Amino acid sequence: MDKSKSVAVVGAQWGDEGKGKVIDYLASKADIVARFQGGNNAGHTVVYGANIFKLHHVPSGILNAGTLCLLGNGMVVDPLVLVEELFELEKRGIDTSKLYISGKAHLNMAYHKDLDEANEELLGEKKIGTTGRGIGPAYADKVMRRGIRAVDMTGFERFRERLADILPLQNRILKEIYNHKGYDLDELFELYCPALERLGPLVTDGSLLLIENLTAGKKVLFEGAQGALLDIDHGTYPYVTSSSTVAAAAATGNGVGPQHISQVLGVIKAYTTRVGEGPFPTEDRSEAGEQLRERGNEFGTTTGRPRRCGWFDSVIARYAAMVNGLTGLAVTKLDVLSGMDTVNMAVAYSCSGAETNNFPGSIEELKECTPVYETYSGWDEDISRVRRFQDLPAAARHFLKALEENVGVKIELVSVGPDRSQTITCQDSSLESWIVP
Repeated sequence: MDKSKSVAVVGAQWGDEGKGKVIDYLASKADIVARFQGGNNAGHTVVYGANIFKLHHVPSGILNAGTLCLLGNGMVVDPLVLVEELFELEKRGIDTSKLYISGKAHLNMAYHKDLDEANEELLGEKKIGTTGRGIGPAYADKVMRRGIRAVDMTGFERFRERLADILPLQNRILKEIYNHKGYDLDELFELYCPALERLGPLVTDGSLLLIENLTAGKKVLFEGAQGALLDIDHGTYPYVTSSSTVAAAAATGNGVGPQHISQVLGVIKAYTTRVGEGPFPTEDRSEAGEQLRERGNEFGTTTGRPRRCGWFDSVIARYAAMVNGLTGLAVTKLDVLSGMDTVNMAVAYSCSGAETNNFPGSIEELKECTPVYETYSGWDEDISRVRRFQDLPAAARHFLKALEENVGVKIELVSVGPDRSQTITCQDSSLESWIVP
């Protein structure tokens, strides 16, 4: 397969790396953008001129006229939220007619949100720090084989029968464990009827749709949500999301073979952030960390929660490169570092008195790790209008070269602002055919 034909875009930190902007930047040359995991716990903010779009389910490619968008089978879709999201996009003049939903995607129902919030409350100080959107319980029901799938939205009676089969157990759990009043079948069914009418016609065979287009030589972007350190298997468990966020999930989460993923682009901030609980070795709670938060507008797209901020961490970036098989990096928010006297980069960890270049295998080990920093000169120049790598300040170029060497993956793109135009394509980039001249 032509290596320019399909690219998986994944997060290479704890999420919130700017994947939405990168997807939007590349999507103008894409025939299809297919999202493969997560739900409305993820948010992508895309800025185009004076327009700011905050997306939760819908792939960022929806903003490009003519680009087909697919919600893959690896997702958990909240029908009520998706209908509202589509309404808001249409109200702003965005054509949503080319959005499709894989019939194998699972639905995130109202009772899942209640279970999520109740479980976090029960955990108390040991809470995970979820978004409270019901994602974990929805995935749990999928694995327990008691979920409702998107294909069940294609008929009212079919949906009601499936809901009638499942609701008694959900009500029993809510009432007996969490002291919740539970749900009435008829009322819950009526709540979802408008969503069935709106979304039922969008349900399709996602695997077939993708394979037909890939076979025809069409360009496909596989859009990930969250980041490698939030992966259910490879992340900082248990402070993770409930789906697989790494590049391999682009295949399972869309029903295509792994040979259809030609390149894997890891999106990574020039510093590090995370939302929720769990260890964060390079977190900076001083004025510098606050400066990163304010300059970078580090508040969650979905929840509005302030993100924890710290310096770039080469250890987690190398780990993300390994578990994803990254072929290239897109470095975002380099402009946020402008004006800082010095910039730190963690190149290793000190764990229990020993220095290591490798990411620890357990959360207990990670809690004991402190970063080993290299410090670089900062730069004062406003780089938001720079469009060529060679025009960046020398200190910024030096920082990026060090980042590239420490991670061991070539930098393909550099973002110097939130707008899609504020992007630098590096020399000899393998993504050149995706860039509009």
